[in-house]
Amino acid sequence: MHQLLICWLCLSLTLPITAQETFTLSGTVTAEASNETLIGVNILIPEENTGVVTNEYGFFSLKLPEGSYLLQVSYLGYKTISRQLDIHEDTKLNLQLAESSENLDEVVITEDIEQIDIRSPEMSVNKLSINTIQKLPAVFGEVDVVRSLLLLPGVSNAGEGSSGFNVRGGAVDQNLILLDEATIFNASHLFGLFSIFNPDAIKDLTLYKGGIPAKFGGRVSSVLDIYQRDGNSREFKAQGGIGIISSRLLAEGPIVKDKSSFLVGGRSSYAHLFLKLTDNPNSAYFYDLNTKLNHKIDSNNKILFSGYFGRDVFNINENFKNIYGNSVFNFRWNHIFSDNIFSNLSLIYSDYYYGLTLDFVEFNWDSGIKNFNIKYDFNHYLSDRFKLEYGLQNTYYRFAPGEITPTTETSGINYYKLDNKYAVESAAYISAEQEISENFSVEYGARVSGFFRLGQENMNFYNNDQPVIYNEERDIYQEATPVNTETGNRSKVIKSFFNIEPRLAVAYTLNEDQSFKASYNRMTQYLHLISNTSSPTPIDVWAPSGPYIKPQLLDQVAVGYFRNLRDGDFSLETEAFYKKIQNRIDYVDGANLIANNAIETAILNGRARAYGLELLLKKNEGRLTGWLSYTLSRSEQQTPGRTATESGINNGAWYNANFDRTHDFSLTSSYQLNEKWQLNANFIYQSGLATTYPVGQYQYANISIPVYSSRNSNRLPAYHRLDMAATYTPHPKGDRKLKSSWNFGIYNLYNRKNAYSITFRQNIDEQRNEATRLSLFGIIPSITYNFSF
Repeated sequence: MHQLLICWLCLSLTLPITAQETFTLSGTVTAEASNETLIGVNILIPEENTGVVTNEYGFFSLKLPEGSYLLQVSYLGYKTISRQLDIHEDTKLNLQLAESSENLDEVVITEDIEQIDIRSPEMSVNKLSINTIQKLPAVFGEVDVVRSLLLLPGVSNAGEGSSGFNVRGGAVDQNLILLDEATIFNASHLFGLFSIFNPDAIKDLTLYKGGIPAKFGGRVSSVLDIYQRDGNSREFKAQGGIGIISSRLLAEGPIVKDKSSFLVGGRSSYAHLFLKLTDNPNSAYFYDLNTKLNHKIDSNNKILFSGYFGRDVFNINENFKNIYGNSVFNFRWNHIFSDNIFSNLSLIYSDYYYGLTLDFVEFNWDSGIKNFNIKYDFNHYLSDRFKLEYGLQNTYYRFAPGEITPTTETSGINYYKLDNKYAVESAAYISAEQEISENFSVEYGARVSGFFRLGQENMNFYNNDQPVIYNEERDIYQEATPVNTETGNRSKVIKSFFNIEPRLAVAYTLNEDQSFKASYNRMTQYLHLISNTSSPTPIDVWAPSGPYIKPQLLDQVAVGYFRNLRDGDFSLETEAFYKKIQNRIDYVDGANLIANNAIETAILNGRARAYGLELLLKKNEGRLTGWLSYTLSRSEQQTPGRTATESGINNGAWYNANFDRTHDFSLTSSYQLNEKWQLNANFIYQSGLATTYPVGQYQYANISIPVYSSRNSNRLPAYHRLDMAATYTPHPKGDRKLKSSWNFGIYNLYNRKNAYSITFRQNIDEQRNEATRLSLFGIIPSITYNFSF
C-alpha cells in the first residue's frame, strides 16, 4: 500500500512537468473597500477548464502553460472580474474585488458561497455566509452562529436551553470548535441560550461532518472552523446592534493605511439590570471581547494577532455565584516561500475556566483546562491539477478537574484539590488533492497522531488494571479500591498512544451539473468530556486518555449524489453515512462524576455507532431563497460485559444515545418583499430525545419506589416550532454614512410548549405517581436595531 502511494505521488508530480513547460500565476485576493483578505474566492481559467479557490488567508496559486487566457474571479457579494492575461513567465497578481451594489428593482439574491462544488471531492461540508446567518430568526433577537447550524442536515442538539450541538449522532464533546485555529471548549453563553461568536466579527464559517481533511484531528464527529475578520486597513468603520436583552459594538480601522489594521468588538447582555429595579437580587449575564491586529511586513510576510475573552456570570441571592468562560490568543505568521508554497506558523493559547462560589456553605470551587499549541502548515501548489497540504502540530494540556477552598475560618469545608493531569498531543499530516481526469478527482492523505499522558501527583493502581469491579451477587458495577498510589513526575510519560488516520474522498462527475462522491476517514480523540447529561454543563470536566481511559477511534464512510438544477438556481445534496466508534466511554449506574479524584472508577469503555440519510434542497437565486433539510438517522451505544459473567450496561444490549433523533426536518426561507423589507421564516420538526421512563413501582417503608425500563427505551414528545422575522432598512439607497436596519422577530410563533424534560414524582394528596413536563420557552417577540458607519 505504501509503495503504491509513493508511485502514484511520483507519477502525479512528473506528468504535468513532462507534458509542457508551465508557469505559476499566484497572488492574494482582497476586498477593495477594506483591503481584507477573502476566503474561498473562485479563480477560473475557462480555456483550460481549471481553477482554484483562495485559502484561509486569501492566497492562491495556479500552474498554466504559456499562452493567453481569460481570467474570471468571482465571490459572493462582490463584482466579478474578467480580464485577459498573457502568461510567459511566473506572474504575481494581487486582485481586489469591489462590493456589488444590488439592483433593487430586480432584487436577485445569489448565495454562491454556499452552493456545492460538483467537481471537488469535498463532501459532508456545509458553509454558511454571515449574511445568511444574520437574516435568520433568533431567540431574543440575538443572531446566533451555532443555532444556525441546527437548520442543516445531520446537525441537532439536546433541545432549547442546551449548549453544544450533535453531528451525525455524535456527542457534543466529539466536535472540534476552532476560532482562528484556537480550540474552544465551551461555545455557549447562558447555558446554551446564545453562542460565544459575535456575528459582526466573523469572516468565514465551515462545518465538516465527514470527509474531514487530514489537517484536522483530535475529535471524532465534526470540525467547526471559524475565522474572524482581519479589520479594515483603509478607513475607520463601526457597526453594532441594540436588542432587548443584549447589545454589541465593533470598531475597525487602519493603524498604518494599507499595511496594518485593528478590529475590536464587544457584546454584553443587560437583562439583569431590570431585575435590580424590582429589588430582585438574582442576576445572569454574559460579556465577551473579540480582538484582531494584523500587519503586512512585505509582499511575502504578514503577522496577525487575534484574541477572544468571554465570561458568564450567575448570581442567585448573593449566595450562589457562578463564573465561567473562554480565553484564547493566537499569533500567526504568514510566509510565502515561493509562487507555489504558502505557509502559516501559529502559536496558540486556550483557557477554559469554571468558578463557583457558595456563600451559604462558605467555599469556592475552581476548575478548567488550558492548552498551548504550536502548528506549522503548508499549502503547496504543484500544478493546476495537484495540490498538497502538510504540516506539524503539537499541543500541551493542563487539566485542573477541581479545587475547593474554604472562604471563611468557620467554614465546615476543608481545602481539597483534585489532582491536575497533564498530556502532550502531537501530529503530522499530509494531504493531496488531485484531478485524475476531467471526470474524476480525489483527495487523499493521512494523519499520524501521538498522545503522551504525563505523570501526576497521585496515580492509582488497581488489581488486574481494573478500576471498576463487577459484583455478581448484586449484578452491579462498583468502584475498585486502589492497591497502590504512587507520586508521579510530570516529565515522565506514563502512557502513550499512536494512531494512523487515513483520509480519502473521491468525486466522479457525470456532467457539469451532476456528480457522485464518496469518502472515508479515520479519526482519533484523546480527550473525553465527563458528563452524564445529554447537554454539557459548565461543571463538567475534561479528562485525557491514559492507563484506564482509551482514546476514541472513529471509522466513517459516506456516499452522496449532488446536482445543480436549472443552471444552479436550485441544488440538491443527498448523503448516506455510517460510522462506528471504539472506546466510547460509558458510565456505570449511579456513577459519581462530581469531584471524583478517581474518575476511572466510574467509567467503562464501550462502543457507539450511527447511520443515516441526509437531504438538502436549496433555492439559491431569486426573491425567494432558502433550503429544506431532512435527516433520517439512528445513534446507538453499547457497553457489553468484559467477561461472559458480566452483564454490562443495559445488559450488554445496544441502546439509543441520549441525543438520538430519528427524524429531523427544517424549512428555512428568505423573501425580498421590496427594497426596504425582507421576510424570513424557519420551521423545525424533530423526533423527541431518548429518555428512560418508569414502567412500574413497589412499596418500601410506605414509599413508592419506581422501576425503570431499559436505558433510553422511551422518548420525549416530538419537538416543533415556527419562527418568523422581518428586516426593515429605511434607507437602502444612497451614500449615507450611517446605515441602519430594524429586525423584528417572533420565536415559537404558535407558542408550542416543547418538553425539555419529563420527571416523575409522587402526588402526596392523591397517593399516586405523576409525570411533570418542564418547558423552557413559549412565544418570544424581539426587536433589534442594527447600525454601521
